[in-house]
Amino acid sequence: MKKSEFFDFITSVPKAEIHLHSEAVVSTKTIGTLYKKHFNKEMTKQELDNLFVFSNLTEFVQAFITLQKLFNTPEDFELLFDDIENYLKENNIVYSELFFSPSSFIRKGFVFDEMIAVFDKCINAIKKRSGIEIKILVDVSRTFGLENAMANLNYILANGSKNIVGIGLGGDEVHNPAEIYEPVFTKAKEAGLHVVAHAGEDVGPESVWNTLSALKAERIGHGITSIQDEKLMQELAAKKIPLEICVTSNVFTKKLVTKAKEHPVKKFFEKNIVVTVNTDDPAFFNTSLVNEYWILHKELGFSMDEIKTLILNGFNAAFCSKQKKSAYKKAVEEAWLKKTAE
Repeated sequence: MKKSEFFDFITSVPKAEIHLHSEAVVSTKTIGTLYKKHFNKEMTKQELDNLFVFSNLTEFVQAFITLQKLFNTPEDFELLFDDIENYLKENNIVYSELFFSPSSFIRKGFVFDEMIAVFDKCINAIKKRSGIEIKILVDVSRTFGLENAMANLNYILANGSKNIVGIGLGGDEVHNPAEIYEPVFTKAKEAGLHVVAHAGEDVGPESVWNTLSALKAERIGHGITSIQDEKLMQELAAKKIPLEICVTSNVFTKKLVTKAKEHPVKKFFEKNIVVTVNTDDPAFFNTSLVNEYWILHKELGFSMDEIKTLILNGFNAAFCSKQKKSAYKKAVEEAWLKKTAE
């Protein structure tokens, strides 16, 4: 199938994306608008280009923090949600779980409840306008330590937004092992929140093991170093713990792979691990969800039937009700049949 035909086909099919960082869906237009608003001057092309320059995961985290500095009031997030809505509509993503990392914002004076009020307002408006459902996973962050992570959880529990469905653990995986955050995740689960964690992105399979044992994570963000441990892959398959795979992101950060063809996603799939497809940070990596499926098809040999399985996996792994999952998956089957019949 030609690229244009593939894009047309996959765009027509409703999809879920469950590993997507909210700030990293920002458009260059919004970046320029925020820069001019807060610095009272135009952002140069060099400054914009420099924002997206990094050669490893540590540098990427720093670039992400630099981007966050452009948001100086909770109302700035309204521009971000315009970008999020456009991205979701362009890729026909009907259900999304967005990671939101509040720590940097809180440290510079933002009030958690005020930020979430803007999020709720925007999410509810998008649902009304477009029918797209968005849920939030608050990233309690490895980077700022246990005390900060627990504070973030307490903000969530006190806030009570119905759009927040769980917590995630991102940030510096190298210096902040998962077990440090066990009290936070235990408390979150007791409160009825879902729990996920980035692991096996920048550290070996032992990081995934620690995340499963200490945090009881329901899904693993990335998890690509699991390929180095046969027993771990058997564990992931047996317990049906989904991997949130982000091929282009992993190529950019260069920890395990430097080109898409080297990515272990097909091996995971063949070992019956629940693989889901995501972009992670589309603005940083110049990609989209439809493009990620194209890479899997063209570079990694996924058949069209396997692509459909991956799309269905996205809904199966989502934190929504069985009824909603069934409705979404039915819509996938109907769209697929219609497109195949053309």
